[in-house]
Amino acid sequence: MLDIKLLRKDTDTVKNKVKLRGMDPAEIDEILQLDEERRSLIKETEELKSRRNKVSEEIAQKKRNKENADDVIAEMRQVGDDIKKIDDRLNTVEADFHDKMSRIPNLIHDDVPEGKDDSENVEIRRTGQPREFDFKAKAHWDILEDLQLADFNRAAKVSGARFVYHTGDGARLERALMNFMLDVHNQNGYREMMTPQIVRADAMYATGQLPKFGEDLFKIEDEEMYTIPTSEVTLTNFHKDETLQDENLPVKFTAQTACFRSEAGSAGRDTRGLIRLHQFNKVEMVRLERPEDSWDALEEMTEHAENILNLLQIPHRTVILCTGDIGFGSSKTYDVEVWLPSYNDYKEISSVSNMTDFQARRGNIKFKRDKDSKPELLHTLNGSGLAVGRTMAALLENYQNEDGTITIPEVLRPYMGGQEKLERL
Repeated sequence: MLDIKLLRKDTDTVKNKVKLRGMDPAEIDEILQLDEERRSLIKETEELKSRRNKVSEEIAQKKRNKENADDVIAEMRQVGDDIKKIDDRLNTVEADFHDKMSRIPNLIHDDVPEGKDDSENVEIRRTGQPREFDFKAKAHWDILEDLQLADFNRAAKVSGARFVYHTGDGARLERALMNFMLDVHNQNGYREMMTPQIVRADAMYATGQLPKFGEDLFKIEDEEMYTIPTSEVTLTNFHKDETLQDENLPVKFTAQTACFRSEAGSAGRDTRGLIRLHQFNKVEMVRLERPEDSWDALEEMTEHAENILNLLQIPHRTVILCTGDIGFGSSKTYDVEVWLPSYNDYKEISSVSNMTDFQARRGNIKFKRDKDSKPELLHTLNGSGLAVGRTMAALLENYQNEDGTITIPEVLRPYMGGQEKLERL
């Protein structure tokens, strides 16, 4: 959430920035009008309540003096009625104001390129060369079936489309990738966490999934509870409503969880394989940083995401998202995209974002530079490190052999009991 003081003070900048995201700048004017009415109503009701308190003392004194106070009592009844009307209007205005404020996206960093959609993201680096096969390469969904590493049909029978059973060596490979990623992030100073996977609505609000993106979530019926779309939610909220001390910064978390997404609006997209599932595993990185340190932290986190693919020796590239593709709460985002031969293209495997103080304001996450300083909002950052299913898909496609087997990358073999290949049993 943005600071209302910023909207009041630097209205034109806010309007220009949200316009780049496709938001109508007139909505900022509507919010400022609500803010003005809200402040006017607060002033009016406070003055009336002060008057009521003062006159209540006068009435009490008159009664003690056995004087007639009927006229003053009648006046106070009217004041009470006026206060109720104003408070009712204020409640309506406040609710509308906060709802509209919660739907304003974060302000984009000046480095973010303008563009209408992901076709206008800007590549900043590329690592590794896509493999040229001297045989007909298979898509990962065919490899999974041929080697009996996964079962989509039985998952559909049990849960519906876009679910999967990992089976046998497929399950072992998924687990190996998760443990490998967590170990690498531990070595980079991230504290490993195991988090809840069902959260309250206010946690989703703090990280920006609610109210704007409710349709993308799985909600527990008759409860204000949701399954998490990413452990960004639980890790960022770990310090919700807390004020940290400067010596405890930065906070660096990593966690592996299942992630649940409704994939609203994705009908017909990536319907086969592991790319777009309703439930998938992901290893996440989250950081809480001093504002002046967050931009360097963004670069470092992106390198940490890339490092997983470097160690696995899978070709990838990194792009900076344009104004038409960047996420709601992000000020600047890098996507790491992995090469998938079946698509003859790169596909996103990690998004690393600096949310600046956008989430911290919603979640009331602050720090103090010293014991005498005022609390300040932290900057929060998050990034996939990595999406495990997509990493598996990339590994299977890039490490396939002509005889149908899959070579296991050397860094993963200790996690697979020394196994060097995947093959049909």
